[in-house]
This record gives sequence, structure tokens and C-alpha cells, in this order.
Amino acid sequence: MSIHSLAVLITSFNRRESTLASLKSLFLQETPEDLQLAVILVDDGSTDGTGDAVRSMFPQVRVLDGDGSLFWNGGMRKAFATALMESFDAYLLLNDDTILYKDAVARAIACATALQQSGSPAIVVGSIRSHQTGDLSYGGISMRTRGWAIKFEKVQPHETSASLCDTMNANFALIPKQVAAVLGNLESRFRHQFGDLDYGLRASCAGFQVTLIPGYAGECNPNSSAGSWRDPKIAFAQRWRHLLSPKGVPFPEWRLFTSRHYGWRWPFYAASPYLKTIISSLLSRKRTQAGGGMALPQQ
Repeated sequence: MSIHSLAVLITSFNRRESTLASLKSLFLQETPEDLQLAVILVDDGSTDGTGDAVRSMFPQVRVLDGDGSLFWNGGMRKAFATALMESFDAYLLLNDDTILYKDAVARAIACATALQQSGSPAIVVGSIRSHQTGDLSYGGISMRTRGWAIKFEKVQPHETSASLCDTMNANFALIPKQVAAVLGNLESRFRHQFGDLDYGLRASCAGFQVTLIPGYAGECNPNSSAGSWRDPKIAFAQRWRHLLSPKGVPFPEWRLFTSRHYGWRWPFYAASPYLKTIISSLLSRKRTQAGGGMALPQQ
């Protein structure tokens, strides 16, 4: 079975220029002539004019409005739900800050088609690298277990061969309809994070492959930890608020993710980010006090 129709799913919030640049790279794709492309973008209550700009510059994009409470996973769920009501051969999850190389979609479709024809429909993922360094930022992920330890590690793409993964970042992830028919939409109980990781792991558990195409599909800088819950330089109260926020690690969602995918180790990992935040904040405070009661300026 070949892929002749593709729904591209995007969600955006106050990233007008990034969103427009990503869409431009999408519509410059060198795709098969018979491919029917439908783009569904959720504008989650942007105040910077993202939705209106997309409607003006790319009238072929179907823009759905959110109220600002959807976040990434909720927005992608809304776009995915809309697409699932129609008949598409595949669904492409695309981050609105990802700039695609011109052959990215064609290579993903070719890989997915070959796997389907061999009887192994699979999620096909494209590796994304940093604009600034050229290093891998997002893509395929392996889940490694060593004794007590479970680690999610980025999979470096091979230049000429596809690679198997356990799950993925959905900056660029193509899901054939055979996979979507079994797994359905992203998990509704996640708001911002974990939805893509969870989907890939559920696909693996259901017997589908998660396959990384050779080379890179595009560029996107990794998110910075500065000012987030991972940043030990900010006050503990601020870190804690960030940690429990939708963009952090809200406990009900993290508990669901760990209990679903970490096996018998899940209680330990469910507590881990909260304990680490407390301990690292205490250690940072002690170092600051030892330095004379104030943080030293960075050079």
C-alpha cells in the first residue's frame, strides 16, 4: 500500500515567525506528484497574530482555534482528532519550530511505504539537528535498562541506513493509518509533554516498529533549560512552580507515564524529579552561601 494522502498536524502558540518559517519549508517540499497534502494547524489562543498570519499567507492551511489551555499535546490531539475523522493514508506530526529539508517528507513516505509493502507498517521518524551546532536535537529515542536504571537516549541517525528505535520526539513523525487505527489519538491525560514518547512506546508494545530514516530531516534548536525547573540557579519556589506546571512534570501525568512504561521501577522514577529538584536546589544554595552569600557572576 502506498501513501497518496497525508495530513500534517501542527500546534502553535505565540511563535508567529517560527510557525510561518516552518510552514514555508513544508510547502517547499519535493513530494510525489500524486500526494494529496492537508495541513491542520491548531492556534492555541496566540496573542501575536499567529492564526491570522497563517490564514493570510497560507490559505490552504486549515486553522483550528484553541483557548490557550491546550498546550502541545492538547493541540496535537485536537488536530489529530480532526484528521482521524477523514480518510488519510498517513499522519505527519510536525513541530512548528522545525525547518524541514526539501526531501524530508519524500524520504519519510518512501521509508514508510517500503515498510508497509514488506508487511511491517511502522512509525517513521526524522532526526532534527540544531541550527547552531549541527548536533542532534530531536528524533528517535532508545529506552535502555541497566539494573535499576532506565535511560532514554537519543539515537544518532545513520547516513545511509534506517535505524530502529523504541520511541520518538514527534518533531517530525509519520504515522501510517494502520498504526493510527490501532493506537488512535495521543493520550488525553497528557497536556504538554509525554504524549509523543508514550505514543511511540505504545506502538512498540503493540508490535509496530519505530524507524528512523537515514540522515537528517531538518533543523530545530533544542529547548534551553535556563529559567525552567531544571535550572538550579533560580529560586527553589520558582523551580517548584515550573516543575508542577503543564510544561514541567505535573505529578498525575508523570505518574501515569512511569506506571505505564517503567515496570516495577515506576514508584522510584515517579518520585525522582521532585527529589532531584529539592536536592539540587539545596546543594546550589550551599554553594552560593559558601561563595559569600551571593551568586558569582558568569564570565
